[in-house]
Amino acid sequence: MTMGTLALAAKITHVPSMYLSEFPGPNFGCRDAAINGHKEIDRRCRALGVDTIVVFDVHWQVNSEYHINCGPKFGGTYTSNELPHFIKNMPYAYPGNPALGHLIADVANEMGVKSRAHSDTTLELEYGTLVPMRYMNPDQHYKVISISGWCDWHDLTESGRFGLAVRRAIEERYEGTVAVFASGSLSHHFADNGRAPEFMHKVYDPFLEQVDRRVVELWKAGDWATFVGMLPMYAEKCWGEGDMHDTAMLLGLLGWDRYAAPVEVVTPYFGSSGTGQINAIFPVTPLPV
Repeated sequence: MTMGTLALAAKITHVPSMYLSEFPGPNFGCRDAAINGHKEIDRRCRALGVDTIVVFDVHWQVNSEYHINCGPKFGGTYTSNELPHFIKNMPYAYPGNPALGHLIADVANEMGVKSRAHSDTTLELEYGTLVPMRYMNPDQHYKVISISGWCDWHDLTESGRFGLAVRRAIEERYEGTVAVFASGSLSHHFADNGRAPEFMHKVYDPFLEQVDRRVVELWKAGDWATFVGMLPMYAEKCWGEGDMHDTAMLLGLLGWDRYAAPVEVVTPYFGSSGTGQINAIFPVTPLPV
């Protein structure tokens, strides 16, 4: 049997202020910690021999089924339609991995999770994928697959099963080494219009920050049973980005509520434009039997 390797899994930030912080002005250098966290994750991936990065991207919204953007290559110049004053005219070019994308869809469909892989497509990448790839993949070292993580009418448990399908596709059918990232925030309430500057480095409300910080403590303790139990309410009450389907997919990949490993925080929790952010590595352990 072909045996691939899931080498690294992580929950990562993609805040557009990372790109903004590259340029002269009042925010120059303000996201160095987040950028350095991405560069550290890249170093780990290279040391582990990773050939492909799969991103659960909460900036790709879908209304039905699970979708995999596995075009053969990606390239262009990106401006965010959401925050065009933060990310504008950002060039990118990355190779894709159609073969792995189709394997993921095949396994998910066999498991009863309706999924589609798109390799013959004009789908472009969203900034939940483009921002981390800017700092991890500037030399096109990795192939890239992006999976829709903003799933408006989906069930978090089913997204967990989709994550499990990704793991099975990698380990049972792919000849290679893969890293998987959930690209999204913790709490995700933006600053009210007109008040954005005062929240540049803050979380919107003390309640949101306190819940986020408790969540990070659960992660550091490896208490995934408690976190999975609170995930639906957490996603709802704290405005989880993409309803936190990226996080559900990541946990499904790792064992869901029976996952037990503590995370390694690479970039400590921080506030950005009202939202809660982190870079954290989720150790890959054998799936519970």
